[in-house]
Amino acid sequence: MTYILRRVGQAVLVLALTYTVAYLLLSALPGDAVLARYGSPELGLSQEQLAEIRATYGADRSLVERYLDSTLGVLRGEFGYSVASGAAVSALIATALPSTLVLASLGLALAVFLAVTIAFTATYGGATWLRRLFRGIPPFLVSLPVFWIGIVLVQIFSFQLGLVPVIGADPVESLILPVATLAIPIAAPLAQVLMRSIDEVREQPFVTVVRSRGASTPWLLWRNVARNALVPTLTMAGLLFGELVGGAVVTEAVFARAGLGQLTAQAVANRDTPVLLAVVILSTVAFVAINLVVDLLYPVLDPRLRSSRAARRRAATADAPREEVPS
Repeated sequence: MTYILRRVGQAVLVLALTYTVAYLLLSALPGDAVLARYGSPELGLSQEQLAEIRATYGADRSLVERYLDSTLGVLRGEFGYSVASGAAVSALIATALPSTLVLASLGLALAVFLAVTIAFTATYGGATWLRRLFRGIPPFLVSLPVFWIGIVLVQIFSFQLGLVPVIGADPVESLILPVATLAIPIAAPLAQVLMRSIDEVREQPFVTVVRSRGASTPWLLWRNVARNALVPTLTMAGLLFGELVGGAVVTEAVFARAGLGQLTAQAVANRDTPVLLAVVILSTVAFVAINLVVDLLYPVLDPRLRSSRAARRRAATADAPREEVPS
């Protein structure tokens, strides 16, 4: 229980620090988003009208006041209003988020599947040439940028082969190429870490003992090697979630998908700081939540962690001073 509370406290601290840093950095950007949106001479607004608009968005208040108001609003689930459109930021996020969540979830699932397939084939493949081939795949995939992968997939599978339409595609077909584009760069480092972990676990003495007892290769792989090799891979999966969010932004731009990525790109172009701050907060919450789940899964996957904590508790209890009872 102490371990869980400590991890949750660390997650809350990371969220608070990230929000503060993001708010200060966005506030320090040059220019004024309100004046950039409403200060055009073509609109014909007077200085008094511009002052009223600035007061509506709170742009005329001090940095500390705006920070406190924004913090209280975030705690209530309110992110203010978009400077570009005037719509509530929470409504914009609610509209764009489902599409991005579907894309990111399917991309992560496909990336894990590809990573497991590559790693297991590279370590337990039947032929030497096959294992060498699959070991060379992750370094090659890591070097490929997301936008280039998307363009190549569209050129090959849409324009050349005509297998997946880009224009007029149904909801399922419209997800195939974006999910593959997002999954390929994520699968490569996952496969590298998993291969290295499998190689290390295979050299452990307990694997030799299990093999000497006549265990088959599938039994040895799934019941002994894979479970012990998953811990470093889970850590890498949690760290790669940030890249998954960034990749979703690029992928949605390449395939012209409506989602959080397109909303972020528009907010950057319009200097719409309330929307950008909301996107940063949402990404941070998702990133911290996934890493928190990964940390809490460690003792479940690795019994050695549970036993080491239990041993430390017993040692602490044994070292604690005991009150002597007079005879």
